[in-house]
Amino acid sequence: MSSYKPPLWPVSVKAVVLDDRGRVLLLHNERDEWELPGGRLEIVDQEAGEAADSTPQDAVAREVWEETGWQVEVGPLIDDGVWIYEPIPGRRVLIVTYGAVALDPRVEPVASHEHKQVGLFTRDEVAGLHMPSGYKASIRAWYDRV
Repeated sequence: MSSYKPPLWPVSVKAVVLDDRGRVLLLHNERDEWELPGGRLEIVDQEAGEAADSTPQDAVAREVWEETGWQVEVGPLIDDGVWIYEPIPGRRVLIVTYGAVALDPRVEPVASHEHKQVGLFTRDEVAGLHMPSGYKASIRAWYDRV
């Protein structure tokens, strides 16, 4: 009998959200990196009154709302938007990225307790930000699509 155990990685759903001026919504985290809003796919406890997300798109819309106060319409999976990130050595996360549009971009986004800061950046500004290359690739792909 084999004792092999395949690696199990958490899945994080993220969104490239653009406002009506073509700026992308980003959050500054505790690792001093900019990142896309979103979060881990979770199993929720319906008996405790938590509503279940029926799709990954529902989960990312909920996460964007919780992290920034923005309601979004989640679009398609972004080409090259699925990648493996290792935020700390030995800890891997599967990132799944969707395109999204802010439903009311006049609302000022607000960073939740999970992040240090929220920002809106132009396509050109993103290149100079300290953030994982997978996020930058997803942002470029969404800009190229819309």
